[in-house]
Amino acid sequence: MQLYRLIPIVLALNLAGCQTATDGLSTSAAPADVTGPAAGAIAGDMAGRFAEQAGSRTTPIKLHKDTSEFAVALEAALKGWGFAIVTDDKSANEKGAAKPVELTYSIVAADGQVLARLSTDAMELGRAYSVSNGVATPASPLSLMKRN
Repeated sequence: MQLYRLIPIVLALNLAGCQTATDGLSTSAAPADVTGPAAGAIAGDMAGRFAEQAGSRTTPIKLHKDTSEFAVALEAALKGWGFAIVTDDKSANEKGAAKPVELTYSIVAADGQVLARLSTDAMELGRAYSVSNGVATPASPLSLMKRN
């Protein structure tokens, strides 16, 4: 990939993560055209990279309820990496339960590619993917931002 084509992708990933102190994490969203094997491939890759960076898998992950194919694939991929998934406030607030880490995601179509992002309060991961004939392949290196 030529450098001038990568610049808009990097800028989009960085701008997508802009927040103010009052914004909190963004809501999760996936476009309708990221489905089937492409949704599974992106979710699997991003969940694997998240697992590498998260370290401990004992803290539950809170995901917003969503029935998109990407959300379902992401939940399955995170479970495959050993994470417990919480999708409602009731189970997140059970007595004695560890406080879950809220994980949000976004998938955005841009410049003929799909930009995927996973965010928590402590880190943000992003990557561009090429999607062709229902198959997704990484089109950029992983972008990682850790917060203190």
